[in-house]
Amino acid sequence: MAHAQLPLVRRRFGETMRRDRWWVQPAIVVVLLSSFLIYSTWAAFQGQYYEWGPYLSPFYSPLILTHWWPLSPALLILWVPAGFRLTCYYYRKAYYRSLFATPAACSVRCRPQHYRGEQGLLRFQNLHRYFLYLALVLVVILWIDAIILVADFQ
Repeated sequence: MAHAQLPLVRRRFGETMRRDRWWVQPAIVVVLLSSFLIYSTWAAFQGQYYEWGPYLSPFYSPLILTHWWPLSPALLILWVPAGFRLTCYYYRKAYYRSLFATPAACSVRCRPQHYRGEQGLLRFQNLHRYFLYLALVLVVILWIDAIILVADFQ
C-alpha cells in the first residue's frame, strides 16, 4: 500500500483552508447575545415604560417591594434568568464558540489549551442547578401574576 507524504503546514489561530464562511454563525451569536445583554441592562436601569395598559413587562413582573426599593424593580428579578442562561449547558456551546473561539469550528485551528481540571468558566457552569431553583421560584411568581391579571379582566 502506497503512502503519500503531505507537508505539515502550521497555521495561525483562525486560519483555515475552508472556503465556506464558518465565522458567520458565531458572529451572529455574538451580535445577538450582546444586543440582548445591552437591551436588558438598559431596560432594567431605565425603570420606566414597563407598563402599557393592563400589561406589565416580564422584566418588572411582579412589582414587588417597589415601596422601599429605590432602584428599578427589574434589578431584583433579572439576575436570576441571566445567571440561569449564562450557566446553561446548551448555551455554553454558543458563547464558548462565539465569544471565546473555543473551539472556533470544525477544521479550524483553536487557541492552544492546556486542561487544568475544572476551573474558571467550568466551575461557573456548576451554578446552573442553583439558578434553576431560583428561576423556578420566579416562574411560579410570574404564573401567579398572570392568573391575577386574567382574574382582573373577568
